[in-house]
Amino acid sequence: MTSRAEGRRYHHPDFDKMQLQGWRAAQKEADLPEDGWQKERQWAVKVGLAAAESIDDRGISTFARGELPHYAGINTFLKAPYIEDVAKVGNYDAAALGVPFDGGTTYRPGTRFGPQGIRRISALYTPYNYEMGVDLREQTTLCDVGDVFTIPANIEKTFDQVSRAVGHVFSSGALPIIMGGDHSIGFATVRGIAQCTSKKIGIIHFDRHADIQEKDLDERMHTTPWFHATNLENVPATNLVQIGIGGWQVPREAVVEARKRDTTIITMSDVEELGLDKVAEIALETAWKDADAVYLSFDIDSVDCGFVPGTGWPEPGGFLPREALSLVSKVAAEGICGMEVVEVSPPYDTSDITSLFATRVMVDVLGTLVSHGKMGAHRGIIDKPVDFSGEAA
Repeated sequence: MTSRAEGRRYHHPDFDKMQLQGWRAAQKEADLPEDGWQKERQWAVKVGLAAAESIDDRGISTFARGELPHYAGINTFLKAPYIEDVAKVGNYDAAALGVPFDGGTTYRPGTRFGPQGIRRISALYTPYNYEMGVDLREQTTLCDVGDVFTIPANIEKTFDQVSRAVGHVFSSGALPIIMGGDHSIGFATVRGIAQCTSKKIGIIHFDRHADIQEKDLDERMHTTPWFHATNLENVPATNLVQIGIGGWQVPREAVVEARKRDTTIITMSDVEELGLDKVAEIALETAWKDADAVYLSFDIDSVDCGFVPGTGWPEPGGFLPREALSLVSKVAAEGICGMEVVEVSPPYDTSDITSLFATRVMVDVLGTLVSHGKMGAHRGIIDKPVDFSGEAA
């Protein structure tokens, strides 16, 4: 009789566990420090009062402070420290800021609640990513500088507020990580960065819509940011790459401008045919050609709306989540001068899954910058920093 052991089939007798990313990642974790985590726990007890005597873990405080527990505390992005005094934002490598504005929306509103939704669900995450072998708490510094004071009834005044806020953060040396808000803010965010440098900036834009017509409903709206951004002296239209465009919601006015300005449009069909690696290569070569920095704009509706229902302009046929996350990491690996995630509309969301995906895009980009040594690389182009400190109130 043959025993069960003798009857086993070994298809890979020479298999080495180091071939698995999972095992390599487990080994890499051992090299990560824990100083930041221990410092945070000590701080939590100091400012939050030592726990009740019945609590065995003396790293737990009475009042919730820091990351734990995930369901408690004040929701900043990724439970990062809230910087009440914006003059101190330059003490951090990256700064999350919200732009709660949907005055540029032409159909479904609600993106003014995007920053709230993203912050709330971001509490679900820890700063550690297993596959990347990155711990943001240990390897970089991140803060939340709060929201821009937007003007609901005035898109142009809001643009001025956004440019001023982003210009301040960028000039400080912190990397601006922007939570929208509708996509109209893309013009104002890029303008905020462009005013701080004489260097040339490219744009990589994930979307199902081209967003490059001059006006919509007689105003600058969420369908127009790249027309106006590429009118800036140091933001050439030829360095604009738009990925995922297609479907039944691309106005012909936008197509005319894309053709006229010689931008690069990569459709979902192109992505499917060329593959993610080739698309990333094209995007990087085009956006970086003769440029000194690249700005990343991620519209949540670039992902198939079955996965991200909480958006103002859903369109089927977009990216699968894994495709989008893979591609955004590939383009971020070369470094960015800022990024935005826009068009998250929590009133239309289901179980916070759209806000969760927005969070994932942001933390994946941050993790990629850290793992590729590109965090802080943007500081080299800041040769015209703005300074609002001497202004009278």
